[in-house]
Amino acid sequence: VEYFAVAVGCLLAVIVVSGIIALILAVVGVKDVYLPPGTKYGMVFDAGSSHTALYIYQWPANKENGTGIVSQAEACTVPGPGISSYAENPANAGASLRACLDKAMTIIPAEQQRETPTYLGATAGMRLLREQNSTKADLVFAEVSKTIQQYPVDFRGARILTGNEEGSFGWITINYLLETLVKFSFAGKWIRPQAAEVLGALDLGGASTQITFQPSGTIEDNSTEVFFRLYGTNYSIYTHSYLCYGRDQALKMLLVALRKNLTSQQISHPCYPRGYEENVTAAALYDSPCVPAPAAHDPSQILTVRGTGAPAECRNAVQKLFNFTACGANRTCGFNGVYQPPEHGQFFAFSGFYYTFYFLNLTNGQPLSAVNATIWGFCTKGWKELQASFPQESHRRLHNYCPSAFYILTLLHEGYKFDEQMWSNIHFRQKAANTDIGWTLGYMLNLTNMMPAEAPEQVKGQQHGLWAAAIFFIVLTAAVALMAILVLCLWNPT
Repeated sequence: VEYFAVAVGCLLAVIVVSGIIALILAVVGVKDVYLPPGTKYGMVFDAGSSHTALYIYQWPANKENGTGIVSQAEACTVPGPGISSYAENPANAGASLRACLDKAMTIIPAEQQRETPTYLGATAGMRLLREQNSTKADLVFAEVSKTIQQYPVDFRGARILTGNEEGSFGWITINYLLETLVKFSFAGKWIRPQAAEVLGALDLGGASTQITFQPSGTIEDNSTEVFFRLYGTNYSIYTHSYLCYGRDQALKMLLVALRKNLTSQQISHPCYPRGYEENVTAAALYDSPCVPAPAAHDPSQILTVRGTGAPAECRNAVQKLFNFTACGANRTCGFNGVYQPPEHGQFFAFSGFYYTFYFLNLTNGQPLSAVNATIWGFCTKGWKELQASFPQESHRRLHNYCPSAFYILTLLHEGYKFDEQMWSNIHFRQKAANTDIGWTLGYMLNLTNMMPAEAPEQVKGQQHGLWAAAIFFIVLTAAVALMAILVLCLWNPT
């Protein structure tokens, strides 16, 4: 009887412990029990008109199609100007990338480098070069591709983005980083935020500017509409890129407009500070399709530009770069006759918008009247006063902050139609979620298919590393207990 009772007890204990193990595995699912995942990497070169930057991104290897998990590991500024500046010596365009590629090889583990997707996207600077000379543009691309292919990475090509792509990928970057497309709720489910939470994007580069947002109504011009299906939701986005209205090209157009007399070698510049003077060749002034050279001009002619520091004249000169009357009475427009629906929601303004306004301390939500007053006051300062006030700032940039600021103010207020009330909806930012804002992250997410069209199916909210470790030790403990019971029963049956 005693032997029988012990045997029955052993059998019941084995059944109970086995049932606990089976229950745990059934609830958790064997596929969810794993050790902490490794890290994957991706790289994107942003080949802009004025400079190139390399962005290195990282994400958990097991969440390739998840959300909110890609982060920026490093940002490296390539020495020298943009790759379009090397049209006459394309080999130097490739060589300029080496410093950042070398740095990337110290960040990405050697065993993962050959699996790292790497892209180079060029924007308005290369668009303009392609317009001028497509052969030279192709040679530049050949050289940068040749250089990248010398490194052990998965290079997937170099190409020129369209203006609409540049705008829409910047929009994806912002909304992905700030989880306005999809987010994880405390209830343990993936939820779609309300449409009003989706952010608009305002980008200002050296050769183009983009505005992208989700309007409250329909988009009347199909050429300005981009459609996305992300995480189970459809998005109809308005986007438009204004070529030649980036900061550098706009300031070049301004300088040409101020040269009223082609025979004169003197240019009075109301946006430059009093006492500032520089020389520029006619060849450098007319080196872009944005400012076509007049039929009769001497490229070797030296032009002297003198600042007069006159804010009212500066504002008037900047306004003349835009056509605010080309739109018909029955159509809403931005400028130059381009269709634009009324703005809707909050906007992030980044790149050139942020850097200029940050220098002027205008990124803290100041009202439009304060912004205007600050810019006006800055533009009244003489060159010696500016140099004394900002000794650390490069003289190459310092004299351009006044025209840049008036240009941004005019573009946003009169061009994009952000009035006094809407102005508070603009947030000037460089980063979101510790990641630089721009088109590169959205570009990589799109090309690597890491933004699924349908909503994620997973509904657990636990952190996988902790969850897997906890389940592993529970099952291990139960298994040890089961083995101990079996040993005791087999070796001590009485």
